[in-house]
Amino acid sequence: MPNVSEYFGSLVFNDSVMKARLPRDTYRSLKKTMDEGTLLDPALADVVANAMKDWAIEKGCTHFTHWFQPLSGVTAEKHDSFISPAGDGKIIMEFSGKELVQGEPDASSFPSGGLRATFEARGYTAWDPTAYAFIKDRTLCIPTAFCSYGGHALDKKTPLLRSMDALNTQAMRILRLFDPRTHVTRVHTFVGPEQEYFLVPKKLYDQRRDLIFTGRTLFGARPPKGQELDDHYFGTLKPQVDAFMKDLDEELWKLGILAKTEHNEAAPAQHELAPIYCRTGMATDHNQLTMEMMQKVAKRHDLVCLLHEKPFQGVNGSGKHNNWSLGTSDGANLLTPGDTPAENAQFLLFLCAVIKAVDEYQDLLRISTASAGNDHRLGAAEAPPAVVSIFLGDELTAILDALEAHKTYDPKEKVRLKLGVDALPSFPMDNTDRNRTSPFAFTGNKFEFRMVGSSQSIADCNTALNTAVAEALRVFADRLEAAEDFTYMLNHLIRKTVREHRRIIFNGNGYDEAWIREAVEERGLSNLVSTPEAFSHFLDEKNIRLFTSHGVFTEVEMRSRYEIALENYAKTVRIEANTMAAMVKKEILPAVAACAKDLAETSLALRSLSPDCGSAEGELAKRLSGLYRSITEKSGELENAVAAMSALDDAKAQADAARFITTDIMAELRTLCDSAEALTAEKYWPYPTYAALLFGVE
Repeated sequence: MPNVSEYFGSLVFNDSVMKARLPRDTYRSLKKTMDEGTLLDPALADVVANAMKDWAIEKGCTHFTHWFQPLSGVTAEKHDSFISPAGDGKIIMEFSGKELVQGEPDASSFPSGGLRATFEARGYTAWDPTAYAFIKDRTLCIPTAFCSYGGHALDKKTPLLRSMDALNTQAMRILRLFDPRTHVTRVHTFVGPEQEYFLVPKKLYDQRRDLIFTGRTLFGARPPKGQELDDHYFGTLKPQVDAFMKDLDEELWKLGILAKTEHNEAAPAQHELAPIYCRTGMATDHNQLTMEMMQKVAKRHDLVCLLHEKPFQGVNGSGKHNNWSLGTSDGANLLTPGDTPAENAQFLLFLCAVIKAVDEYQDLLRISTASAGNDHRLGAAEAPPAVVSIFLGDELTAILDALEAHKTYDPKEKVRLKLGVDALPSFPMDNTDRNRTSPFAFTGNKFEFRMVGSSQSIADCNTALNTAVAEALRVFADRLEAAEDFTYMLNHLIRKTVREHRRIIFNGNGYDEAWIREAVEERGLSNLVSTPEAFSHFLDEKNIRLFTSHGVFTEVEMRSRYEIALENYAKTVRIEANTMAAMVKKEILPAVAACAKDLAETSLALRSLSPDCGSAEGELAKRLSGLYRSITEKSGELENAVAAMSALDDAKAQADAARFITTDIMAELRTLCDSAEALTAEKYWPYPTYAALLFGVE
């Protein structure tokens, strides 16, 4: 097998390929666009397109596609071949600059929130020259933005790129104030999204229509063993999983994706992959490809990869920890405290910008992670609560406290962690612990946003985060530029931010119910526990003003996303409810009836032998019969509720009705069915149990 360094990035039209295949001036121009966001000369498109085509054909490609990220939450692509007629029944392989720069998919067939009617089909894909083209399935994939005929963004990538530009603009103002002669040309955001997922045997997956249609189990009694013993976390990989991970690494490395860390997660059958972080636009592309490759590679190993946030009730769900940082064009990390963070004024100002942004736009951060799937995960024992807060750790919190109080911070001596065994080394302790219960935790030189769901695009949360921080930096820059005394105003802004926004800082246990009460009742933080509740704040005046003032969204684009989010939520719940009703009718009730019937007949037969026999069988049959009636009644209630929800015209009303269906009726029906499963002999039960799914991988 070839060395990793020999094939890493072999399917990417990356910097080394561009440098080798493009004329020097073209390469420099394209490189400047990628690094600094400058406008690319359209005249160079033909040169780039021809080089891309030649490289792709050498790799065995026959087609190209504009690869984009519509508001459906997954990627989309339409394939066109390179062939053109050459006369005499022959063909030539062509790819023009026009084909590279612009495509025209059907815009009305993607979610648009009313921006496109069925008869208004025209939409455009536009080449994103800040992202590398790549090869997938012998097709040249060109990352693109997607917009309507009227120019409205219909994708997740365009607002993300706009937010990155907005943050760069404001961050550069701050850097020039600290050093008017700075050589920094751009500030980038960087992300490393840790991806959690489940692997289950495909032969068992194929027998569960809930997994097939919804991605999660709608029924399932708890197995005798779950994750109580903590023996799966970081445990030895099973051979089937190990083979999957090795295969996945190879596929990702070919695509230039820096897959770094992989291990068993806390729940049985749960795993995690973490990449080295890179620029946010590229990280977003890479994460979409990672999810796609996970699902493809799993099938090669007779497995199915589940990316739902809560595929199994009673065990950990899956998230996507969004590790976010700020870096300059010359390689500096703006969130690195340094050896003396109390004296690092620039770091403290950027830190305060994040604190201010998270507090003022906590609702937007929650909204950016809201989905029907993630609602089942947030607030459970393994995920952050729906209340947004920031963990800074003891040292940074103490520094901010001292600054606010106009006191000198007395730094603690670096403590060396001693392990108590002479042969083992001691090493300095980090200045912050890791708080896995915090939604937004500082982890040394970056923030870890832990609320994001495993199936979600990271574009949404980073768009919100980038824009909120850009606004905080704008406020700071306005004040500092107008100040007569820069140092005085700098200290004033840091102290003012700490004083006004300390309510968002919490270093304790986010799972504690006492914290939730304190956060809401005493600190006034929001607790938006469901998607409909969260999105009811998306169109608040302050949020519209934020996005429109920085050019990230127009108000029309925001309203379309509001409609799409609520429609998707209601549609998801409707699919789950209809699947649940079908499983009850066609699988669960017949199984319960058959078991109860056989138990009743057995009871009668035993009683005919002796009056003292058969009582246990009869009692069990009676209990199953009672559950049969209750399940039938609740299933009918579910079907009526879905019909009533579907008759509503307003998206918000449908979403509110869907929330009641999923949190009340479906939850109650599930409890009844899971109780029936626990009483029904395994030979009657119509689909694989939790025990088989969670422990069936070899």
